[in-house]
Amino acid sequence: MSKIAIFMADGFEEIEGLTVVDIVRRAGVQIDMVSINSRLEVKGSHDIQIRADKIIADINPDEYNMLVLPGGKAGTENLENCDQLLDLIGGFYGAGKYIAAICAAPSIFAHRGFLMGKKATCHPAFEEHLEKGGAFLTRNPVEIDSGIITGQGMGASIAFALAITGIMAGSEKADSIAEAICYRAPAE
Repeated sequence: MSKIAIFMADGFEEIEGLTVVDIVRRAGVQIDMVSINSRLEVKGSHDIQIRADKIIADINPDEYNMLVLPGGKAGTENLENCDQLLDLIGGFYGAGKYIAAICAAPSIFAHRGFLMGKKATCHPAFEEHLEKGGAFLTRNPVEIDSGIITGQGMGASIAFALAITGIMAGSEKADSIAEAICYRAPAE
């Protein structure tokens, strides 16, 4: 069975994190909200407090098929300052397992060289990080390239979550959820 870990840091963008949790759970995919703090409580960028399912010190990375990073400027900075998380991401990337990030968080992948030569997207304020990291910046709402999923920002949260759902539960399930929640992809 597919299982995802989404990492929550103080300052995370609530819509980006919780939309992924909501949509993949609707698909029947298990997702653990994992706090990078030593406590379960995490405060989002708009002072919305959530209670994570686990703390990073207590997870077994072998149980997961994908790691997800929500954005938010402060949240992204806190994620990038967590050595244990960076080691996990590096291990997943090295093993060819899925990693995903939205908004500011794709910059973490760029800083590690994971986006070199790959299509990617992020919040416009962080595009320079991706370009310096060798990414082919598309400015699309969502990009998937070589096991890396990137999302542009809060407005792309549903599309990002549906892309993750499509990978983990299949495109038919993702399409069914999109229909049930009245989501219409933007016209190209």
